[in-house]
Amino acid sequence: QVQLVESGGGLVQTGGSLRLSCAASGRTFSSYAMGWFRQAPGKEREFAATINRSGGYTYYGDTVKGRFTISRDNAKNTVYLQMNSLKPEDTAVYYCAARYDGGGVYYNERLYDYWGRGTQVTVSS
Repeated sequence: QVQLVESGGGLVQTGGSLRLSCAASGRTFSSYAMGWFRQAPGKEREFAATINRSGGYTYYGDTVKGRFTISRDNAKNTVYLQMNSLKPEDTAVYYCAARYDGGGVYYNERLYDYWGRGTQVTVSS
């Protein structure tokens, strides 16, 4: 069992930056691929970024590519999402997710085993 807790969300102006963190419980964090997803009001949940268990491979959704960077620190059981050049359309609840035995990268939310409760990001115009 893994518990995930996101933090770092908030209100930021267009063009600003935020760094989200997701802290995981348990001693096997390095066995999990991690992903960030987001859901805006009235919309379906959308893939943002994913990283494999070692941190050697990453993959991004088209809407965030070049602006967001996912990283992880396995010693701290934490995955990060650095978000730069934020736009109002980035406003959403951001969720982190974990997939056990995640040697690859995964953009399909149905492949993830555990989810956090989310953190709100609001980008003002």
